[in-house]
Amino acid sequence: MNWLTDIWWLPALFSGVLLAAITGPLGSFVVWRRMAFFGDTLAHGALLGITLGIVAEIDPVIALMLSSVILAVLLYPLQRTSALSADTLLGIVSHSMLAIGLVTLSLTDGIRVDLMGYLFGDLLAVDYTDVLWVAAIGVTCGGLMFANWRGLVAATVSQELASIDGYPVRKLNLMLVIMLALTVALAMKIVGILLVSALLIIPPAAARALSRTPEQMALIASGLGILAVLSGMAASFQWDTPTGPSVVVAAATMFVCSLMIRRS
Repeated sequence: MNWLTDIWWLPALFSGVLLAAITGPLGSFVVWRRMAFFGDTLAHGALLGITLGIVAEIDPVIALMLSSVILAVLLYPLQRTSALSADTLLGIVSHSMLAIGLVTLSLTDGIRVDLMGYLFGDLLAVDYTDVLWVAAIGVTCGGLMFANWRGLVAATVSQELASIDGYPVRKLNLMLVIMLALTVALAMKIVGILLVSALLIIPPAAARALSRTPEQMALIASGLGILAVLSGMAASFQWDTPTGPSVVVAAATMFVCSLMIRRS
């Protein structure tokens, strides 16, 4: 028998490490652009996509990605043109979509869903199909960020100056929110709807104290994210704690340590 299939926790390890590697640089842009609420809104709205996907008998992963991308494409320009402040609008949409998803799910007769798994994640339940999804999206997003790194950083610093320098700011912004939507959709199965933003925000926030350039921050954030996944899985095995929250606790511990380093 293939040794890969004998070690049941390898898919969780592979998918967690791959996801942490891509959320490092992507999460850095989330921190720089203050898009934490945007990621939360995508995660909460994806529950409705899961419900509709189950009703329509669509693969849950595809339903997650489609709903997240559609919501991101619709929401990003809306928050810029709305009379409400961005955080107010995102808060309204976030909680409304989560509530609508839960109500819709309760109305679907004969369909049983592991709601706790979607809310808090179930890293140890992933299989090699999930690993392939994470690898495909990770390579795609990583390649796009590498090819457009200077433009994305320039647009983050000043969209007006980036546009003057010839960068396609609107296309870069749209690409970024789509990459964020796809990553959030994949991260939901690992850390869940309620904790997905933590994986995007905490490692880059911790990396700030240890870096001097945007490139250093992105790389260190990936490393801290991978370390959080490994530490969280080890703690889950040792003390029989839920894996997704354990990963977030490990990342939060690193953030606290980074604050101590910054003060010293």
